[in-house]
Amino acid sequence: MNRTLSLIALVLATAATSFAGQAVSCKKVVAPAEECRFRANEWQVDAAVVGAGGNYNGKSGGGVGGNLGINYFFTQYIGIGVDNSVGGFWPWSGAGAVGVDSLQADLLLRYPICSWNLAPYLMVGGGATWGPASQGDGNVGGGLEWRFAQNVGLFADCRWLYGTGAPNGNLSMALPRVGLRFNF
Repeated sequence: MNRTLSLIALVLATAATSFAGQAVSCKKVVAPAEECRFRANEWQVDAAVVGAGGNYNGKSGGGVGGNLGINYFFTQYIGIGVDNSVGGFWPWSGAGAVGVDSLQADLLLRYPICSWNLAPYLMVGGGATWGPASQGDGNVGGGLEWRFAQNVGLFADCRWLYGTGAPNGNLSMALPRVGLRFNF
C-alpha cells in the first residue's frame, strides 16, 4: 500500500510541474498623458510690438508702437482680453506724425492643438481710439500662439478696426501685433 501511495504522489508531483507555466502579471503599463500647455482658468500677460495701416482721421497711413494686454481664459477654449496700443501714425500724404492710443476689449475663442503646443484663435470686440480724432470702434481678427515653454509663448495676430463718426472720416485700419505671452 505504501508503494501505491508513493507512486501516486510521484505521478501527481510530476504532473503538477509539467502543467506549470510562466508567471503572468496582470499589471498594465500606462504611459502618463502629456499635459496640455493651454489650460482653463489661465491668466495671460502680453507684451508686443504693434503696427498700423489704413485710414484714420481722414488720412491713409501707417504706424508702429507698443502694446500691453491681459487675458483670462474661463475654459481651455473661451476667454476675454483687454489690451492697449500706443504709437505714432504717419500719413502717407501730407506731413506730421500723430500719436494714437487704441484700447480694445475682446472675446477670445481658441482651439489648442496640444501635441504641437499651438493654438489658433479668433477675437471679436470693440473699444476706442484716441488721437487727433477720438471715436469708438469695433474689431475682428485672429492669430496664432506657440508655447515653447510651459508658461511662455510667442504670438502673432491681426485685427481690423472699424468705426464711423469721427469728425474727419471713418476708421478702417489693420492692427497687427507680434510679441511674448506669459501664462499663469
